[in-house]
Amino acid sequence: MAAKLIDGKAFAASVRERVGEHVSRLVKEHGIQPGLAVVLVGENPASEVYVRSKGKATKEAGMKSVEHKLDEKTSEADLLSLIDELNRDETIHGILVQLPVPDHIDAEKVLAAIDPAKDVDGFHISNVGLLGTGQKSMVPCTPLGCLMMLRDHHGSLSGMEAVVIGRSNIVGKPMAQLLLKDSCTVTIAHSRTKDLPGVVRRADIVVAAVGRPNMVTADWIKPGTTVIDVGINRIEKEGGGTRLVGDVDFDDVSKVAGAITPVPGGVGPMTIACLLANTVTACCRANGLAEPEGLTA
Repeated sequence: MAAKLIDGKAFAASVRERVGEHVSRLVKEHGIQPGLAVVLVGENPASEVYVRSKGKATKEAGMKSVEHKLDEKTSEADLLSLIDELNRDETIHGILVQLPVPDHIDAEKVLAAIDPAKDVDGFHISNVGLLGTGQKSMVPCTPLGCLMMLRDHHGSLSGMEAVVIGRSNIVGKPMAQLLLKDSCTVTIAHSRTKDLPGVVRRADIVVAAVGRPNMVTADWIKPGTTVIDVGINRIEKEGGGTRLVGDVDFDDVSKVAGAITPVPGGVGPMTIACLLANTVTACCRANGLAEPEGLTA
């Protein structure tokens, strides 16, 4: 029996719709419009496309969208000064500095300068610590999106065995913390895990986030397992050109898994949807209002 397809594009659309409804209520009932500021330094083409997508989605949700496009030669001091200005701006509830930044700028110093309450990427060390100790925090967008899809598919995750393949600070580690918070038994696996296929084969939930195309195959997966593929890898096609694939061999694993996300169209669309959700959450917290139901961890 073929696995159920978890349609991230459709689910992200529903999240964005819920965000828009909550924004509308904030504006009508409280006169508050959530605001997101995105800062881009330099002219990285991929980053420029991503920033445009974020701005468009923010406006479509009824939020205030502010974009700061800075020259490649912008000094670290000037960037930090802008962040300080945005931290003090009460109309801005979320701040995102698009990575990577130019080599002469210390990315860790930049991320540390953002007010943790406005850190809608969830990368500030304060938010990392709060998440790790099970407290209220801003949660990284991609893991939050994965969690939302898992909750939607399963309902309760309590007691399920989850394996996260990958230990990055952006996906692997926060994903594990979120699954722990939902009472899963969690294993973080990686390149040096002994008998990696055997470890993965125990799981009821597999989240693959390693950046290796088609690494996870059907013989790694227990029948009925839910597979969330975070990987986005570009590989060459036969006859020329390239195509996007995940870390999971979709065609192979689909024959065994109970449910699976595709690439593209799975986790990817959830990242911007969850950025919008985080901005609304940050706005509500800043104003002492109830947080949007179903849009937080």
